[in-house]
Amino acid sequence: MVRHFWDVAVQVNPNDSKLDQAERFPICQPGPLEALFREVGLDAVAVRAIEVATVFRDFEDYWAPFMGRQGSAPTYLAGLEAGTRDRIRDLLRDRLPAAADGTIALTAMAWAVKGRVQPA
Repeated sequence: MVRHFWDVAVQVNPNDSKLDQAERFPICQPGPLEALFREVGLDAVAVRAIEVATVFRDFEDYWAPFMGRQGSAPTYLAGLEAGTRDRIRDLLRDRLPAAADGTIALTAMAWAVKGRVQPA
């Protein structure tokens, strides 16, 4: 869900790519998570995606949390000039897959990782 936001924000302001969560937190991907667990001595490491369907009534339902000034994306938006913020909003509205009734169905995803302490 936030991936769409950062893709558009970086399209509008390429110099802000360093603020993208994917850039700031590269460990939050399957390969680095698995490597970290193995580096600390765990075995039987498994990484899986947790996906949750999210449906927004319309674009405004999706956009409203970004205006709350809590979290990295809302804080980023709050620091922009109104024209730039509007451009991001408009490009994002065009990019999101809206159904005929205006609903926007997206998938939120997180990574789960588990490992086992090696027997002594």
